[in-house]
Parts: sequence; C-alpha cells; structure tokens
Amino acid sequence: MKKLLLRLAINAVALYAAVAILDGKGITPQSENWLSFVWLALIFGLVNAIIKPILVVMSCPLLILTLGLGTLVINTLMFMMAGWIGTKFHVGFTVETFWVGFLGAIIVSIVSFILTGL
Repeated sequence: MKKLLLRLAINAVALYAAVAILDGKGITPQSENWLSFVWLALIFGLVNAIIKPILVVMSCPLLILTLGLGTLVINTLMFMMAGWIGTKFHVGFTVETFWVGFLGAIIVSIVSFILTGL
C-alpha cells in the first residue's frame, strides 16, 4: 500500500511538472488544483496498467523493427489519453499537437525516473 501511494505521488508530481512546463505551449490544464493532479495520476496509472500492455503486444513487430523507439510513441499516446480521460472528469488537460504530447511524455518519464531513483 505504501509503495502504491508513493508511486501515485511520483506520477502526480511528474504530471504536474509536464503540465506546468508546457502550459501555454500546447497543453491547457483544466484545473491547477493539487488534488486534480492526484486524480490525474490515478487515471494515468490505470491507463498505463490496462491499455499500455495491450498496445505493446499489438505493436511488438514495430517495436522490434524500431529497436524499442516505438515505445516513445506509445508513451505519448498514453499521456494524451490520460489527459483526455481526465477532461471527462474535469481534472485533465488538452494537448494541441502530437509533438507537445511527445514532449509531455518525455518530461513525465524523466521526472518519474529521477524521483523513483531518490
């Protein structure tokens, strides 16, 4: 339980960092409330736990062909999907272009990696 809450907090901070850095540059948050980012982190975790494995299995030949770089596209889609699902609950964000979503997914990955290391 403690590990789950820690992972949720790390995802919330990573999503906040991505949205804060890219706010006005292609990402528009619906709410600036910290509780919104906790809910968004929960949505992000569920999307990554349920949908991402299905996409990875379905795109396995493409991932092998691109030597794993296709996972960046999958991470971008998961980031954008979490924001879209979050907008249905008024806690998400809108992403204008794929490349802004790509940068957001990179920021989330870097922040999560750093915080997990700590």
